[in-house]
Amino acid sequence: MATWTADRLRSTWTGYFVDRAHVALPSAGLIPHHPRAPLFTNAGMTQFLPYFLGEENPPDPRVTTIQKCVRIMGKHDDIENIGRSRRHVTFFEMLGNFSFGDYFKKGAIELAWELITEGFGFDPELLWITVHHTDDEAEELWLDLTPIPKERIQRMGLDNDENFWAMGDTGPCGPCSEIHLDRGPAFGADGGPAHGGDERFLEFWNLVFTQYDRQPDGTLDPLPRRNIDTGAGYERLLSILQGVDSVFETDLFTPLLEVASSATGRAYGRDPEVDVSLRILADHARSTAFLISDGVFPSNEDRGYVLRRLIRRAVRRAYSLGVEQQVMAKVAEAVVAEMSPAYPDLSRNRDFILQVLDVEEGRFRSTLQRGLVRLGQVLDSGAGTVAGDVAFELHDTYGFPVEVTREVAAERGVPLDEEGFSSLMAEQRARARAAARKDGGAGPNAATYKELLEQFGETAFVGEHEDETEARVLAVLPNGSGREGHVEVVLDRTTFYAEGGGQVGDTGELRSDTGALRVFDTTRGAPGLTRHQGVVEEGTLLPGQQVRARIDGDRRDAIRRNHTGTHLLHWALGEVLGPHVKQQGSLVGPDELRFDFSHFGAMSPEEIAKVEELVNADVLEAAPVVVREMTMAEAEAEGAVAFFGEKYGEVVRVLDAGPHSRELCGGTHVRSTGQIGPLKITKEESIASNTRRVYATTGTGTIQRYRQEEQTLLHAASLLKARPEALPEAIDKVLAERRALHEEVRAIRSRAAVADAGALAAEAVDGVVVARRDGVEPDALRQLALAVRDRLPAVRGVVLIGSPDGRRVSLVAAVAPGASAAELLQEPAAVVGGRGGGRGEVAQAGGKDPAAIDAALERARALLA
Repeated sequence: MATWTADRLRSTWTGYFVDRAHVALPSAGLIPHHPRAPLFTNAGMTQFLPYFLGEENPPDPRVTTIQKCVRIMGKHDDIENIGRSRRHVTFFEMLGNFSFGDYFKKGAIELAWELITEGFGFDPELLWITVHHTDDEAEELWLDLTPIPKERIQRMGLDNDENFWAMGDTGPCGPCSEIHLDRGPAFGADGGPAHGGDERFLEFWNLVFTQYDRQPDGTLDPLPRRNIDTGAGYERLLSILQGVDSVFETDLFTPLLEVASSATGRAYGRDPEVDVSLRILADHARSTAFLISDGVFPSNEDRGYVLRRLIRRAVRRAYSLGVEQQVMAKVAEAVVAEMSPAYPDLSRNRDFILQVLDVEEGRFRSTLQRGLVRLGQVLDSGAGTVAGDVAFELHDTYGFPVEVTREVAAERGVPLDEEGFSSLMAEQRARARAAARKDGGAGPNAATYKELLEQFGETAFVGEHEDETEARVLAVLPNGSGREGHVEVVLDRTTFYAEGGGQVGDTGELRSDTGALRVFDTTRGAPGLTRHQGVVEEGTLLPGQQVRARIDGDRRDAIRRNHTGTHLLHWALGEVLGPHVKQQGSLVGPDELRFDFSHFGAMSPEEIAKVEELVNADVLEAAPVVVREMTMAEAEAEGAVAFFGEKYGEVVRVLDAGPHSRELCGGTHVRSTGQIGPLKITKEESIASNTRRVYATTGTGTIQRYRQEEQTLLHAASLLKARPEALPEAIDKVLAERRALHEEVRAIRSRAAVADAGALAAEAVDGVVVARRDGVEPDALRQLALAVRDRLPAVRGVVLIGSPDGRRVSLVAAVAPGASAAELLQEPAAVVGGRGGGRGEVAQAGGKDPAAIDAALERARALLA
């Protein structure tokens, strides 16, 4: 037995089942994705849930695996036993063989017995079997297929759930047969597994006959097919094969205990309580290293809370040994070294694992010191219990976890008022929910981003010239919009440029094995921290996952062209307009660029043309665009221009865009000026006193604009039946004809008005005419009013005519010499929503309410009465 090593057991197991027509599959991750799976992968069968439930077809009816597992919280939680028990661990590997509708109880028993007795060399006389109290078939098979006598087969589970295995409260389950090894009187009382000591009768392999699906109400529905799910604890089996009393004495743990002993300065094997702490350090280093590698991060919720709890338990143990320096990363590094041959991801994620543990331990140590002092005062006071408000104060004021309070108090024999603490926590959560509703469900606050920065550092930008990269999800946060599926994602590295320096943020996609996010904007949550804002289009994204971060490449290329074009434009404007030109702002998007600069007047067409000429000359030169990093003082000495509104650190990026432009810039750019393509200024305007704004396009944007203008030109030429080059002459001809027709129309309307004047004058009452004529233009209406007045008695004549025309209304008043027409128009004009103007005997008004024309004319009649 002494020749057995961890590696030999691993290869023996897999080889045995592969030789017997099983397909060897790799271990799944510790984060299961099936909706009915538990919080963590806690058994070999977890990854096969879809096969057990009949949702998918398995790759083969016979499978074998060595599955990494974690059992903390939930139905299977071993954490309180860690360090004190010889066999319990939080992270373990489960050796398993599976049958999906192929062999059942008979085949499982035959395969297990052969491997145990012939492969591992166990003495059959030391083996005991337990079966479920209802499973007559299993007992008969053990008696028929093996030399085990009836007295070493015990029925269990009559008064408990022994020998009936279930993944959790619901899901696949079934009766099971457990195989135990009698390690002798030194380990406990006789009586078999049912009555003797569990350290003596050590269970090392469980054959589960998975045939039911337990529902939430407890009913057992038959599965689509009968399956076999066996699980042998790798660490426990190894301890038997190596002839040691504890899993911590196997070659899996002895290297870790040596590192833990060295890191703490406390020898293993001299003090039982010190040994418990060292075993907890070794065990928790294994589980935390694997959890972080599989994408779990410390947090206060779900899996992250479990990881944080493990780290804090280990750190408190180290602290209780008087260890002041940080130890978790040192022990975890040994885990990586020992386990990487079987799990290469550990080696690939080594630096990240150690960084997370270092940061989390450092933050907790200051909290731990303050909290232990306060808790020590309470415990030293002789209180019979730790009151709920004390536990809440430790949690809320000192940041001291309640599980640590509970554990420290228990070591002193003092219980915790769990109900009182829970009540105060519930009140706090209710206040937080009320505040969130008041704030409209706001997204992450500055403290959230600060915590991410402290824990993981700045987001590494790797997208200067790359469109996609592999990255790790650090956080998935609500974005505050309240819209379903809209979230913010923070990565450890990204090709997405966060909006800044006038350049808009990138768009694109984040895709993992379980989902995809369409990124519609990229901004900074805090300096150095990039947040990808988007909507989940498929499945889910989870913290810790690896994703493929891919920007919209064509959009970024257009932004690059416009951004480098902005630099050349800035230089050219200074050359043409003078050295007083300074940038006042910019916006660089994919469709166009916008540039604000100081200047005292509008640019002439000649100046615009000259600027374009200078820029495009540098574009045609196709000179390199070079980025260099240097100190701010060096950049200023070289004459680099700083962009308006930007904040720069001590080390800056200097961009040389061709032979003339040198500016500070952190954005993305083309590799040579020739990639900018043609630059065209499309608009120039004033936005403030002595501040101008130009809009421009580059590259394909300019070409597209030229094409649109060409199509417009050809269409206009076609309408005028002229060649494009003769279009100006054709337009002049049409305009001349239009002017002649307009004059002719005016003459006709004037004659018509004069002709109508006689009829209106004949309707005068006491020399007053108030009338309506629809659709008459203002000039014609004025001529009509004067013509009517001239036909009235010279002393008293007063005329007011209104004309509604679509959305507007016109009013004209004409009076006898010496009177004021403007005064007459004031009130009627107000009725139609307008006002009038003019002096002397003629006045005009316009209004916005044609429907009120009749009311306005009635008001005029009332005034004149």
